[in-house]
Amino acid sequence: MGLLALLRKLRPNPDTEARILLLGLDNAGKTTILKQLANEEITTVTPTAGFNIKSVAADGFKLNVWDIGGQWKIRPYWKNYFANTDVLIYVIDCIDRERLAESGNELFEMLMDNRLKQVPLLIFANKQDLPNAMSSSEVAEAIGLVRLEDRTWQIKSCSALEGTGLKEGMDWICKNMKK
Repeated sequence: MGLLALLRKLRPNPDTEARILLLGLDNAGKTTILKQLANEEITTVTPTAGFNIKSVAADGFKLNVWDIGGQWKIRPYWKNYFANTDVLIYVIDCIDRERLAESGNELFEMLMDNRLKQVPLLIFANKQDLPNAMSSSEVAEAIGLVRLEDRTWQIKSCSALEGTGLKEGMDWICKNMKK
């Protein structure tokens, strides 16, 4: 199922827009996920120096996905994109065990911002196609996702490269989008 088919499910009111913020550390797979969702070629994905925006209109729906670079120099600017976010997608590289704590710290620091207080959170535990990838439950335990109180959240295993798990994540978004 492509992104356009998912868009048709997003909102019963065809005149609305959905703003999705796609964040995570550099090299987590955010841009590859965005390209997969937009059914674009993924053979040449380069690090995002600033941000990518994909807007898709179909049958009155408009989904704006903001993919913001994850390099440490860019992260302080993430907060500039929090306003009016309907869903936050956070991508974690399940191979990069050395930076897992850093990724978790960035996530929890961001979630303290009041503009994201009622925003549903989808965490993609990415790179499940690679050997020795941590499972989504390992990631959830390691970064302490159980501490997330008063928030709608879900962690989903995925492989951005293969596209696996992305549909399930988007289905979850469709069911839990901030109203």
